[in-house]
Amino acid sequence: MEVIKLGLHLLSLLFLLRLLLQWVQADFFNPLSQTIFKLTGSVVEPLHRIFPTLGTLNTAALMAAILIKWLFAWILVLQGRLGLYELPTYFIVAIFEVIAGLIEIYFWGIIIVALASWLDALKHPHIVLVGQITEPYLQPFRRIIPPIGIIDISSMIALIGLMILRDRILPMAENFLQHLLF
Repeated sequence: MEVIKLGLHLLSLLFLLRLLLQWVQADFFNPLSQTIFKLTGSVVEPLHRIFPTLGTLNTAALMAAILIKWLFAWILVLQGRLGLYELPTYFIVAIFEVIAGLIEIYFWGIIIVALASWLDALKHPHIVLVGQITEPYLQPFRRIIPPIGIIDISSMIALIGLMILRDRILPMAENFLQHLLF
């Protein structure tokens, strides 16, 4: 069962990457972008009929990520581990898991770009793409926190912000919403 959960998590992250690539208008011709778009196209394109793109926000890719997370609850229902009445609760859980997935993408993206800068590999096409995804999040931190000599601690502060959001704020919000609705 853990293998299925991991597979669905990775699939959800793939759709979130597509969402972020379109949102930040990253290089569409990058080989990694092309691969992500090809892998997710068969699901996202039909969903566009129901969930249109709003500006640069691909709501179809977002819904695909949420529905994939929610699919695990349906599997548990089919196995008899969950009741059908619990599915609305798990839809809310799926939304929070997708938010956690976005945080995870930004967290590891910032670390990858930081490591690449130490290894002088910032011009690699995949690293450029990761940088394009993480830059909108890092920009406000860089404006507020200037570099100290050659050291840029804004990325560290941004990572701490993501950890606080992931470990403190997101669980509190999820618990509050679950108690409020159910």
